[in-house]
Amino acid sequence: MARLRPMMIAPPLIFAAFVALAAVGMFRDDPEALPSTLIGLAAPSLPERSLEGFPPATTEMLASGEVTLVNFWASWCPPCRAEHPNLLRMQADGIPIIGINFKDQAGTATKYLEDDGNPFIGVSFDPQGRTAINWGVTAPPETFILDGEGKVLFRYAGPLVGSDYEQRFLPALKKAMAAE
Repeated sequence: MARLRPMMIAPPLIFAAFVALAAVGMFRDDPEALPSTLIGLAAPSLPERSLEGFPPATTEMLASGEVTLVNFWASWCPPCRAEHPNLLRMQADGIPIIGINFKDQAGTATKYLEDDGNPFIGVSFDPQGRTAINWGVTAPPETFILDGEGKVLFRYAGPLVGSDYEQRFLPALKKAMAAE
């Protein structure tokens, strides 16, 4: 009788493990979503520095009594520039947006907002990206929806444009505003 050696069993077992991992990944609720550990928790603090020439973002703005957005952006970020018209539109619709400029140069960020318009009620400046770490931001742009008490309701990674924005972000924003 032939004896099975461990080296004969290992390849099929490794293959089966990869198949199982792929199946788990394919059948989760939203395979594209990046989960946030902040959902349901109070928003982390904001950077103490503001972008010179613009109103500072304050802790009071996070819990203003109305739904508020927190948008992480940078002037060097093409997707941030793509979403900018939608941020201006939301601002015109009365939605308060806090901007956190991170890993950027102050002069470049200031010029960008002066040239293209400032959609933010307050602008924090985080040149080292330390605040982004506390918020769990992976790359700009990222936008968080907060309830009136400053609790994180939703995290959206990516630019606020296109069908994903329309199918995921806008319904979450409408739901938050309806619950207000």
